[in-house]
Order: sequence, then structure tokens, then C-alpha cells
Amino acid sequence: MSGYRHLLITRSDDGHVVTVTLNRPEQMNAMNTAMGEDLLACFDGFQRDADARAIVFTGAGDRAFCAGGDLKERNEMTDETWRAQHVIFEQAAFRVLRCPLPVIAAVEGFALAGGCELAILSDFIVASETAVFGVPETTLGIFPGIGGTQLLPRIIGAPLAKELIFTGRRMRADEAKAAGLVNRLVPTGQARATATEIATTIAANGPIAVRQAKKAIAYGAETDLDTAMILAIEAYNATVVTEDRLEGVRAFNEKRKPQFKGK
Repeated sequence: MSGYRHLLITRSDDGHVVTVTLNRPEQMNAMNTAMGEDLLACFDGFQRDADARAIVFTGAGDRAFCAGGDLKERNEMTDETWRAQHVIFEQAAFRVLRCPLPVIAAVEGFALAGGCELAILSDFIVASETAVFGVPETTLGIFPGIGGTQLLPRIIGAPLAKELIFTGRRMRADEAKAAGLVNRLVPTGQARATATEIATTIAANGPIAVRQAKKAIAYGAETDLDTAMILAIEAYNATVVTEDRLEGVRAFNEKRKPQFKGK
């Protein structure tokens, strides 16, 4: 994974934990067209990545995870160009949401507008005390365009999501933690390290089991309970026939750590 213009991609020594860093720190990691194209290509690649097992999604520098869309770039756009750019953002967002691997957002500083949406498209958020979340699009006559109106109500409940979206007010880290938007609240500068620690723990588990669990949770939450239970049983059946399941049972009985191969 190389050759991106506005992303930095790094891997753990074993290749299992991938860190994806939005890399426009002077612009508070605001998304321009090139970054959108990079995100689309990068997360599309995770569909076929046999080594990766967990992703840390973060922003360069300590000022922002992502401050949203690059409005300076957009100021010069025609309506047609704006729509074409947004299609790229929409597709990239869907790739993040439906990434088969766990995605942990590590947030320092601002996560606003599309940046907040990118964070909540992830599976969960680790944030430092400096984190500030918000979806202020309506204050500019715009609209949260990559899932904020759908994801925020599901995460924090409709009434609070409506307040944030309708008013555009910002939510500081402690309120975000209390509301359930943030899983872990950590000291300043520690979001990436904590997210990496969690990702490393995930990567040591059975990768097929983790992928199937993510799929079962994602689709089961959107259907009735009987159908969701059937989905979960299918996920179980897809997991139990693997070599990794045999290795896990052997390792338990031999009192050692399992060595999973994703097979």
C-alpha cells in the first residue's frame, strides 16, 4: 500500500495491524478530492488484504483527526464538480463502513463535519482529552453527507443526534464519552498508542472469527431478531470449519497461545 498523496500507511512488524493516517496536517487533515480518492483506493484494498487483521484510523499531527471537507477547494467548484467529488467521498465512506476488518478511529483534536463522520464510520473511537466532535454542516447551509444523519442516531440516540445536527454545536471529549460516542477516553497524545494496543489485541485473535463477528453484528443490528440469529449461526458455521478453530482448541488444551493463520 503505497503511492497515496494524502495518506500514510504503516504496518506492524507482522503486518497484521495497519495504521491509516490522514496526512494534510497543515490543513487540519481536511478532505480534498485527492484524499477522497486515496481513502477509496486504500479501504477498497482491505477487501483483498490477507495479512491485515485490524486498522487504526487517525490523523497526522495533534490539532485534528479531520476537520471535514476542504471548503477552500470546494469554493472554486461548479455544482457538477462538487457532485462528482461527493460521489468519491460517498464511496470511500461506504468502504470504511463495510471494511471487513475492525477499524478503530484514534482522535486527537477536531473531528468535525466529514471528519466526525469518518470517525463514526469506524467500529469505535479512542479519543484523547483534546478531542472535539461536531457535525456543523447546517450552519453553512450544507448537510452531513457521508452518513452522519444515519450513524449518529444509531450510536447516541435520535434526540441528542438531532440536537447536534440541527444546532451544529460541538461536543467535547468528556461529553462524547458520556454519550457513548467514544469507547475510550485517554490523556492527550495517547489516542493512537491506545488504539494500536487494542488493535494488537484484536489481531492476536482468530481473524476469521473476528471478521465473521463484525459481519454478524453489522447486519444483525439492521434486521429482526429471528433473522439476526440465523445470520449469527451462519457466521458461526463459517468459523467452526476453519483450521484456526482447530488451532485454538489445541492451543487451549496445550496451555499455549494459538498461532492463527486466517485459514
